[in-house]
Amino acid sequence: MSQRRVAMEAANQALRAFLTEHELEYEPIDEFSMAVVVPGEHKLQTTTSFAFGEATMTVNAFVIRHPDENEAGVYRWLLERNKRMYGLAYSVDHLGDIYLTGRFPLESINADELDRIFGAITEYSDGAFNLLLELGFASSIRKEWKWRLNAGLPTDNLHAFRHLAPNDTDRTDGTDGTDGTADSQQS
Repeated sequence: MSQRRVAMEAANQALRAFLTEHELEYEPIDEFSMAVVVPGEHKLQTTTSFAFGEATMTVNAFVIRHPDENEAGVYRWLLERNKRMYGLAYSVDHLGDIYLTGRFPLESINADELDRIFGAITEYSDGAFNLLLELGFASSIRKEWKWRLNAGLPTDNLHAFRHLAPNDTDRTDGTDGTDGTADSQQS
């Protein structure tokens, strides 16, 4: 067996052991790649693929779809943030959807490095999720607030965006825009 193949298998086994130890959901795609569900608080889950090549492990995590508005502002924020990030960087695909991507040497893949990688995925996807939604989808969030309030529907999962709720004069239902519920999660 070639030395590269041994390194690929060792890194793959290290990832599988990490996922098992941390009880993370994953599904093999093929012999040397898998999809992993990384849980979060704001973004309930970040689907991430890990692929093992001859020299590196590649990470691709879906963050958010193409922004509806303020595209330049969203992409500028991503680029400014990239310079302060560990191991991963924001990127966009041909549709403008936003991902976290990174490549790590196979020899570096161990429990400590995987802990840093998963921490980075959580911080950069989950931690930035509400800000990215606001930057790229503020008009949609305002419309959702108005529609839910007018229809008398719950707004608990919009709580993080209460500052985007319509003011009292925009309401037709007489509510004050709060529903008394605690923060909930966005997906």
